Amino acid sequence: MNVFELTRALVDIDSVTPNEEQVGVFLSDYLAKLASRTGGHVERIEVEPHRYNVLAYWDAPVVTFSTHMDTVPPFFASREDDEFIWGRGACDTKGIIAAMLLALEALIESGERRVGVLFVVGEERNSAGAYAAGKDPRGSRFVINGEPTESKLALGSKGALRFEIVATGKMAHSAYPHLGESAIERLLDALERIRKVALPVDPVLGASTLNIGTIQGGRAPNVIPDHAKAEVFIRLVDDGNATRKAIEEAAGSSATAREVLCIPAVHLGAVAGFETSIVSYTTDIPAFQGAWGQPYLFGPGSIHVAHTSEERIPKRELAAAVQTYQDLARKLLSL
Repeated sequence: MNVFELTRALVDIDSVTPNEEQVGVFLSDYLAKLASRTGGHVERIEVEPHRYNVLAYWDAPVVTFSTHMDTVPPFFASREDDEFIWGRGACDTKGIIAAMLLALEALIESGERRVGVLFVVGEERNSAGAYAAGKDPRGSRFVINGEPTESKLALGSKGALRFEIVATGKMAHSAYPHLGESAIERLLDALERIRKVALPVDPVLGASTLNIGTIQGGRAPNVIPDHAKAEVFIRLVDDGNATRKAIEEAAGSSATAREVLCIPAVHLGAVAGFETSIVSYTTDIPAFQGAWGQPYLFGPGSIHVAHTSEERIPKRELAAAVQTYQDLARKLLSL
């Protein structure tokens, strides 16, 4: 398959987190065929039942291509026109997987055996696969992580700090609100204070941002609510320690801030001859904890259409990425 056909085949496999098993089977079978004729090794590394990372290598890997297999919901199948391939995961990251596979194949067939690929589960939720891989290093000196960077080498990416803000109260008949305590009002008071928290700014990564993503609570319109919860997501530009403390203090006595996830921001290296950028999203790179080598971040496509009903990847960028991944790997192998 060429890179367009392979991208569409991958997009058409539903791998919404945590249902990555079938795409893992596809990738391990694909790599096994390459390994069988070129003397490589393929492993399925279990993360939890029916979920596993896929690793392929030839000699001891110096450069490892890596990205995630899972996608956000909802699944929708692929289509293509003259300019784009469309579908869930087209740019985040099924097209990137296809480009990495063909780049790997070209490198192996040219005689370069110091490369490998590591495809992981769970990036869209909690980086479970990357955390597992971080505990199982294989000696790689460099990891090229794939996310849509508009075909530029990212010099840094923001981190993530996620909280559940939980408030409790006392139920009562809404005709007699003084007999109850509204958890929703307590939550709203806490969220108002949280929105006013001054967040850090980094000279390279820019400003931290905060999003109140979900709010749940209450039992009925005529019942004073005894429980309410909101999910807050902060894009970090540092290690998150100061922000964590500020959010917990802002929640105050009216609510409890429960930390769900913290991934620090990262600063990444440049490579001569590659155009650079900064991205605001979070990747698996911090979860690897340096175990797979010095990280670099590159991929075709735009993050602005990822996670949307208009997700797509430009064919021109996708085709060019096959060569760019080879060029980047060879640069790193020469260091």
